Amino acid sequence: MHNEEKALHEPLIRISRRASISPRKAWLIRGIAFILALLTGALLIAVLGHDPIKVYIDMVSGALGTKTSLIETVKITIPLLVAALSVALSFKMQFWNIGTEGQILVGGACATYFALFCSDGMPSVLLLIVMAAAACIGGAIWGAIPAFFKAKWNTNETLFTLMLNYIALGLVKYLQAGPWRRPGASFPKIEMFSDAARLPKVFGVHIGWIIAIVLVIVVLVYLTRSKHGYETTVVGQSTNTAKYSGMNVPKILIRTMLFAGALAGLVGFMQVSGANYTLTDGTAGGVGFTAITVAWLAQLQPIAMVIVAAFIAVMQKGAGRIQTTFGIPAAASDVLIGIILFFMLGCEFFINYRLIFRGRKEGASNA
Repeated sequence: MHNEEKALHEPLIRISRRASISPRKAWLIRGIAFILALLTGALLIAVLGHDPIKVYIDMVSGALGTKTSLIETVKITIPLLVAALSVALSFKMQFWNIGTEGQILVGGACATYFALFCSDGMPSVLLLIVMAAAACIGGAIWGAIPAFFKAKWNTNETLFTLMLNYIALGLVKYLQAGPWRRPGASFPKIEMFSDAARLPKVFGVHIGWIIAIVLVIVVLVYLTRSKHGYETTVVGQSTNTAKYSGMNVPKILIRTMLFAGALAGLVGFMQVSGANYTLTDGTAGGVGFTAITVAWLAQLQPIAMVIVAAFIAVMQKGAGRIQTTFGIPAAASDVLIGIILFFMLGCEFFINYRLIFRGRKEGASNA
């Protein structure tokens, strides 16, 4: 009788964290999630009146099928990858930085200043170096502001960094409509950069892709082989443990966000100097927010971020292709991307947790 009453009060489904999971089972879960994502997306495509197989094939060919489309896909991958590295640094110490978007804009604005007002007095190489340095400094300062307030007064970094995005966006709009507005322009627009302020290309893509690869290695070594990276990881695992070990947590917090902000600022530089050749309020273009998805899907691992960023870039470029080829609305193609990312992110829950149904014991095999 006692067992029956206990069973009645026991929830139908409980969630328990997995102690461990084999790599084979983890990848099996990811594979199932990907298949379910494609099937769900196919249902949406069918409802819109198109052949899912043809749409999926067109998405891939539209992103990788020609040299031009491949170049465009790589150009989308570059900012996503570097921004994801920035996100990973802050998330590694459980500082929930949602302000990468703003740091990108501030970095782009700092680089733009030198492109507009110093391009005639500097050689191209020196000008680009100064622009990159200015972007890193601007992004670093923008990233360090919420870190300082967090370290000093324990403010909520999520809200703080999110609000700084709007301040950065407002600043760029002011520059567009005010002091940096192109003379005679009928609408707010900043002058296009001169050739000296544009990043050179290698294999048809600006050298940002080389910078991105170097940064992947730098961040990997920083997190896994350096003292600073070790301290960042310890702070993320337990602030009390870090303090007990004699670590200066506020210093680590600010230092890491300076690095993260500098990377985001560098993204802004590459966007204005390598992709758009000017600064606009769309320079960040949601990259800072999408980078969070890239970082989480890659489990904050720099090498894995290369694959994830490329995968999302292929989807974004392919989504643009199917809008043209099949007349699928932009909103529907965005929903399609969202469905795939939802399943890919959602599967991580089942990798880290398991469902225990009523009447099953903790040690029993469950989903």
